Amino acid sequence: MQRRALLAISGLAALAPLNLVGLLTPATALPLPRRISPGEISQLTEMADSLQRWDNSYGSGGMVGQAASNAMRWAVGLLSVDCPDSLRQNFLAAIARLGLVAGACQFDILEHEPAETAFRIAVECAEEGLHWHLRAKGYSMLARQAVWIGQADNGLTYAEKGLVRSDRLSATEQAMLHAARARAWGKLRNVRETLAAVGAADDSFARREPENDPTWMSYYDEAQHNGDTAHALFDLAVGVEGHDSAQAIRRFTTAVRGHDDQYSRSRALSSTKLASLVIATGDPAEGIALGHRAVALSKNLTSQRAAADLKELGTYADRASTVPGALELRHLVRTIVQA
Repeated sequence: MQRRALLAISGLAALAPLNLVGLLTPATALPLPRRISPGEISQLTEMADSLQRWDNSYGSGGMVGQAASNAMRWAVGLLSVDCPDSLRQNFLAAIARLGLVAGACQFDILEHEPAETAFRIAVECAEEGLHWHLRAKGYSMLARQAVWIGQADNGLTYAEKGLVRSDRLSATEQAMLHAARARAWGKLRNVRETLAAVGAADDSFARREPENDPTWMSYYDEAQHNGDTAHALFDLAVGVEGHDSAQAIRRFTTAVRGHDDQYSRSRALSSTKLASLVIATGDPAEGIALGHRAVALSKNLTSQRAAADLKELGTYADRASTVPGALELRHLVRTIVQA
């Protein structure tokens, strides 16, 4: 590939308003090679794997988020370095993979602008390199972030874009994207479409053959699937009068039991949502007890998303203030969130 500036690569020109300038001009200049070699591709891949492991286990506050930011700056700089045609596809795949992980780290600490920038870089590199699996994951992450920041319509559009040419995707990836659609519809309080999307996600997940998935999709197991679809059903249970919460409770329970220490943040997130849901729609005393367990699972994380869910749990605990343990739970939440 001939040397060319970053903004000349496909749709990346549209990212200029999203602070690419900041990524390209860090306070301390990062050294770049004169030419891309297999070594840079290996470093990008290994950094992505390490960041993903740390992010899943601890959250992305502190060192993890800073490492993600620095790695993404270096990756963006590499896009303007000469790359041999023989390495071009693998190089773009490595940039896309790192963009997905670094973006997820920034998302976890609620740094939404750099997160979106990283996700969009990942999608553009995946599309240019014809990497359909990375493209699907990129649109899934954009969808999840959009839903989080209150842009459910955009989230739905991203999820639908990810499903373009779904015949090229594994059943697991299709389940992931249908779950993202469900989360968007849930935020929009559209019962019929949410349930249909959850059903489509379940159908795809039932057909999964993990050996056909990219290695980095191994996280999307039964626990993850149940947690993702439960999040969609949570919004119906607490936001649509008369909607049954039993299915969401079952799925959150399955997620909490299924996540091991490798995915401690996901376990904590599902545990916190489960507690809030039970307080709001079931037995408040049981919910308060679940809340104490959720706090115990969350207290060592550096995830701002986990902290936001704890704040929500504290709000539900306030509403059940007469239940034994509720005030103590509220105090524990405040202590952790303010730490």
